[in-house]
Order: sequence, then C-alpha cells, then structure tokens
Amino acid sequence: MKPLISVYIMTYNEADKIADAIASVAWADEVVVADSFSEDGTAEIATKMGARVVDIPFKTFGQIRNAAIAACQHPWVFSLDADERCTAAARDEILSTVTNPQADAYFVPRKNWFLGRWVMHCGWYPDYRQPQLFRHGCMHFNEADEVHEGYTIDGDIAYLQQDIIQIPFKDIEQMVHKMQRYSTLGAEKLARQGKQGGFWKGLSHGLWGFFRLYILKRGFLDGAAGFVIAVGNFEGTFYRYAKLAARNKQLSIPPESTWDDSSPK
Repeated sequence: MKPLISVYIMTYNEADKIADAIASVAWADEVVVADSFSEDGTAEIATKMGARVVDIPFKTFGQIRNAAIAACQHPWVFSLDADERCTAAARDEILSTVTNPQADAYFVPRKNWFLGRWVMHCGWYPDYRQPQLFRHGCMHFNEADEVHEGYTIDGDIAYLQQDIIQIPFKDIEQMVHKMQRYSTLGAEKLARQGKQGGFWKGLSHGLWGFFRLYILKRGFLDGAAGFVIAVGNFEGTFYRYAKLAARNKQLSIPPESTWDDSSPK
C-alpha cells in the first residue's frame, strides 16, 4: 500500500514521555520527531525507536510546527504532542479517514488524565486543539505566535469522533513549571501585539479565568483536579500580565541613584 501518513512530535527534554508517544503511533508510515536540541536523551530514545529526528532551534511554537510539517514526507500529517497518546480506536478512525477523506483537516478529541482521574469538565473535554490530522500543504501556522499559535487552513474542516489521550502533567510541580514557561511566552506575545500589562489587569483576568473554568465550565465536578486546574489558569493568566508590566516598567533593578551608602541595608 502506498504510504499515506506522517506523524510529527515536537520535543524538548521529553525523555520521560517520548517512548510512549512514539509507540502509540508505530502504525504510521513515518514518525518525525522535531527536537529543539534536548539535553536529556530525548533524541537518542526517539532514534532507537525508529523515528527520524530533525533538529530545529526553538523560536516560536508556530515556527517549530511549520518546520516539522515541512519535514514530513507523506500526503497526510498527524500531529501528536509528546504528552499525548493515540488510542487504538483513534488509529483505526484515522486510517479509515485518510483512505476515504471527506475534508482536508480534522479536529481530534482529547481526553485528559490528571491527578488520578479523567478530567471531563473545566473545558478540558473534548479539548480540541488545532486540527491534528490534515492534508500535507493545507495547513500553515503563524510563525510570529510565541504560544497558542494561530493557523490557516486551505480547505474544509471536520471532526473525528474517537479520543486520543493526553497526560499533560505528571505532577503539580510539572504543571507549575509549564505555567511559568507559557506565561513568559504569553507576555512576549502580548507585548508584540501592543497590549498593556498590569498587576490589577492580571488579577481581574485571572479571577475571571478561575470563575469561568471552575464555575461556568463546572470544574468543581472534577474534584481536586478541577480546582488545581482552575488555580493554575488563574496563576498563568495573572503572571502573563504581571510579567509584561514588570518588563515594561523595568522593575528588575533599582535606580542608579539609590546605589549609595545611604541605601537601606
């Protein structure tokens, strides 16, 4: 049968996740790991498992995705993150879809596992991100977007029905680490868009985000996991605006006029 599907996985220091991600798409005609020079053996693990590793320096998520797609060689592309796992049911639906396509790009539902349970609220189910299955050449990402990258699609869009699995964080520490990285990238994106930061603005946006996830999207039904997710959303939103404000006001060091012997000890 003529090869049809390339899978790409973006990585940076994902040694604890990459093997399971690759194993879940071993059925694909090729697996491309777009690695941004990991230092923990991610690339070596991927190579041993038969994936083709392409080294791509990180600038923005949009730039990485476009470069990863360009490295794929087959007519259809399936995007899998390192913390995602393709299920057997999703595999069968994908293979059936590309042999008789009704659209050019497809959203894929994701089911998230966090703190010992499936998260079915908080806006986390079915948790579609960008279309993850698409014809090669029909989808392009905005390379200016540091995070939450926008995209354009030349063609029709549809939705698959079978879930893939995401394990976004192995623990709360990893969640906090990711929140810090994404809030920094988010602050850079706001600055590029000419937006204004502010501590009160961060607080108001953060509180609204918590209320939206925990109350309006019924995160309280997900127990401790729902509460932690809502709090994490609050923190990420607050720090995004706070980091932008701190950077714009140059609050990192005191004025030179205060650098004398009279300064408080």
